[in-house]
Amino acid sequence: MKRIFLLILFILIFFSAAHADDSGTEAKDSVLLNSGYEMPLRGIDFSSLTPVQAENAVYLALKQGFRLIDTAGSQGNEEAVGRAIQKAIEEKIVSREEIFVTAAIWLEIPETEEANWEELGDAAVQQSLETLRLEYIDLMILNQSRYDADIAAYQAMERAEDKGLIRSIGLSGFSESRNFDLILGQITTTPAVLQIETHPYRQNLKMKEHLAQYGTVLEAKDPLGDKGDRAVLFADPAVSVLATWHQKTSDQIVLRWHLQSGNIAIPSAADEARLEEYFNITDFELDNRGMEEINALDRTLSYVYY
Repeated sequence: MKRIFLLILFILIFFSAAHADDSGTEAKDSVLLNSGYEMPLRGIDFSSLTPVQAENAVYLALKQGFRLIDTAGSQGNEEAVGRAIQKAIEEKIVSREEIFVTAAIWLEIPETEEANWEELGDAAVQQSLETLRLEYIDLMILNQSRYDADIAAYQAMERAEDKGLIRSIGLSGFSESRNFDLILGQITTTPAVLQIETHPYRQNLKMKEHLAQYGTVLEAKDPLGDKGDRAVLFADPAVSVLATWHQKTSDQIVLRWHLQSGNIAIPSAADEARLEEYFNITDFELDNRGMEEINALDRTLSYVYY
């Protein structure tokens, strides 16, 4: 029995020393965009929530300490998000300058081919400003849809940026470098952010390398994978063993990996307990070994289809 105890003790000491001597990547909490503005690396995606859920969750998230509010997937709850932001400002939880708000531009495709795209684009930007009750939007995202509409929408965002109504412009869904470069040839302002599905099973390393030449930062949409499939990722020994070692949840391990990888990560959350869990990822660090183990999980696997 004594021999077994000594063996276990030796293993624990060896493992502790290996992790203590091998520091991981130093994690920052924000990134400087090519537009000149700082963007938080940690945020919450509220786009899939109902208006009632979104209003409550945005307020709780700001109270918890989150400063990146993403509602770029839908306009259905923008008004509720705006109310929550104003409430937090009025209660002096935050100031407007401390919050980074992301919205999406949506163009209603006209039934006829004769469309005033400039007018439609400008109206779409103004609509988001009014429903969010904001004087400016920190980042507006274009979701891939139809080429002529995409160009018109992007040009509308460029005009709004010139007027100070938008501070940064981004893209969503342009996960192939050729599609990203195609739209770049038709616009003036280089996207500050590309928002695409990114998680340990789909790390988009080639795309990140491609974006680096433009100074475009990758934002991890669905950073924990799809709800129905993330249990597989969370049970993977590369994640679950680290969770046990650090006494954290698998969610926190994956989000910490994103943070140390320099990815902007926006998981979806609606309740206070989940928001607290997602926020508390700065009191521990993944060492090089832990980062390498998760890096090795990349298999270009897509869970989400938009």
